[in-house]
Amino acid sequence: MAGRIITIAQQKGGSGKTTIAVNLAVALRGRGHSVALLDTDPQGSMGRWFLERLERRGEDEALEFTTSSAWGASYESDKLKKRFDFVIIDTPPKIDSDLRPALRVADLVLVPVATSHVDLWATEGVLDLARRERCDTLIVLNRTRSHARLTGEVAEAAAALGAEVAAAQLANRVAYAEALGQGLGAGEAARNATARAEVEALAEEVLDTLG
Repeated sequence: MAGRIITIAQQKGGSGKTTIAVNLAVALRGRGHSVALLDTDPQGSMGRWFLERLERRGEDEALEFTTSSAWGASYESDKLKKRFDFVIIDTPPKIDSDLRPALRVADLVLVPVATSHVDLWATEGVLDLARRERCDTLIVLNRTRSHARLTGEVAEAAAALGAEVAAAQLANRVAYAEALGQGLGAGEAARNATARAEVEALAEEVLDTLG
């Protein structure tokens, strides 16, 4: 059975795409799945994370990293899904025709939204392109603050865009940044059990959505 492809897309920089990609990959790997990470973002943050992980953890045949151009995403992911249970594609912070190949092949598109209205406005272009490519999408609220009125407002506005909003949210925690810099997932690094629980809840919801 071919693997499933998860594309993470958002045109606004700083939305937490790479954080969500690597934490989801680690959570899925922890459940016994094989995972390939495909980075089409020239910034290369995911690659730096993976190198740090290799130094700290050594090689893992069931967790692989590779890069491609934005236009090469469909070709590379098609090869990878023959060998891995999941392929997670990290995309550049832009919305144009270059994003289409990564959307077209996706079984699910995750759209991170940091809790501000500016971030939400930036989401509309991604959602519109995803609809044109007939992608299933899931908005993931990231860097949330508990009991903040703005978090609730953004969640309501996101739902009004017509896309499904994940029940799982990632809060604004130092644990995520610390783990990223160490080549780890928050669930591996963490003194913060709450961060681990957030990532596991997101992984569970993604699996349920994919069926």
